[in-house]
Amino acid sequence: MTGSRATATPAAEVAPAELTPARIDRAGVACLLVATLGWGLNWPIVKLLLLEWPPLFARGSAGLVAAAVLATLASLRGERLLPARGSRGRLAWAAFTNVFAFMGFSTLALLWLKAGEAALLVYTMPVWAVLFAWPVLGARPSLRSGAALVLCLAGTLILFGDSLAAFDAAKLPGVAFALAAAVLFAIGTVTGRGGVPLPPIANTAWQVGLGSAPMIALSLAFEQPRLGALSATGLAAWIYMTAVPMGLCYLAWFAAVRRLSPSTAATGSLLVPLIGVLAAAPILGEAITPPAVAAMVLVLSGVALVVTQRGTPLSAGRPAAD
Repeated sequence: MTGSRATATPAAEVAPAELTPARIDRAGVACLLVATLGWGLNWPIVKLLLLEWPPLFARGSAGLVAAAVLATLASLRGERLLPARGSRGRLAWAAFTNVFAFMGFSTLALLWLKAGEAALLVYTMPVWAVLFAWPVLGARPSLRSGAALVLCLAGTLILFGDSLAAFDAAKLPGVAFALAAAVLFAIGTVTGRGGVPLPPIANTAWQVGLGSAPMIALSLAFEQPRLGALSATGLAAWIYMTAVPMGLCYLAWFAAVRRLSPSTAATGSLLVPLIGVLAAAPILGEAITPPAVAAMVLVLSGVALVVTQRGTPLSAGRPAAD
């Protein structure tokens, strides 16, 4: 009897993907670092701008210009600009959670809170993201990611610990806005993994534009901005906010959210207030205190833990391996 002989295949070539260790997504980590660095540097820079322009108008105008530039770039690259009819509600929700709530609500919180107080509440976002990711995505947190989150939150508490004693009833509206920014941005981070069916640059242009337009409407109603109040320093700060935090950083953040687990992206975002405090030294002449150094060690340790972990893909619904 004759017949073809089966070709032997090494076991390593047929091993299922779930049995092989997942690689660290270096591109995702790089995007996360770009987003956190740009947003962190914006903290001291925006202080210079807010001396001359009110907060909602400054952020909203930067966002609208950034959205227009991104839309132009997307068009030049041949990307599809118009969202499908069935995805427009999802796009509007993403813009609300990722841009308006995060940037707008956190800015409104500053009307009642100091910057440190607002940051302490806004950057509880990773806690909410980890909690939401478990029931929504089946992403049960690992011991490693939990330890990383504890280290980062401890560092943030040290960084802004003095603000805890300053809360009183008059600040409750600011507390509500800051917590709303944290919770809604966490929801946007968790639900954003599926993304909107648009190319990356066009998607970012729509989210930034739709999220920034209400800030301008609120500003014109309540802030009464004066365009002529902007100095050369303020203009430079506004150009930075437009190009980096509202443009490049959102592109990088959405790419990071697509590539990384919500807990990794959210925990990495805790670099933002740390970078902001450290950058305030050369930009604003603020001193780097021993608590800031201790916070830096804790936050960097936590972020290093979470971005270097290997594990199964998130879609498998299992925690990352420690």
